[in-house]
Amino acid sequence: MEQQFMNVIRERRSIRRFTEQEVEPEKLAEIFAAASWAPSWGNSQCWEIVVVQDVDMKVHLAEILSPKNPVTRTVANAPVVLAICGQARKAGWYSSKQVTRYEDWLMYALGLLSQNICLAARSLGLGSVIVGAFDHGRAEELLQIPEGFKLISLIPLGYPDHAPSPPARRPVAEFVHYDRF
Repeated sequence: MEQQFMNVIRERRSIRRFTEQEVEPEKLAEIFAAASWAPSWGNSQCWEIVVVQDVDMKVHLAEILSPKNPVTRTVANAPVVLAICGQARKAGWYSSKQVTRYEDWLMYALGLLSQNICLAARSLGLGSVIVGAFDHGRAEELLQIPEGFKLISLIPLGYPDHAPSPPARRPVAEFVHYDRF
């Protein structure tokens, strides 16, 4: 595997503090291009992204998080916050019938999309963090997410103002099994 790609994977961190530098539109366009190539069930591409750059909107989103959540200030102060949404009953469904074990495959598709976004951001010198603990209903109202779509996560993006140490990782031999668990 190309060393540069592996470095992007190894160097990606959850960044919770950003500089005030704006994210260039060209870099956002590259991130969205990377997102568009995420795999999805049956190529359903069930995702929608709301790009939040308005200062007041970011503050309102931050108010929806718990004051003790370490990313509350991150959401308020990040240059950009991406609201990651998915169309319900599209991924994992065929002819209006659920065909996968799980009710909705959109969580898997949006996880893949989010990983593409975070890795692309890192490759462009940006930081990101995936936020999932917030009042989803209030956030959906604030962002005017239409019925039939679910807001799954928020991803603040920006230029990191710190470089966290890598967290400990489990040894590969501890979680990889051959032929049987």
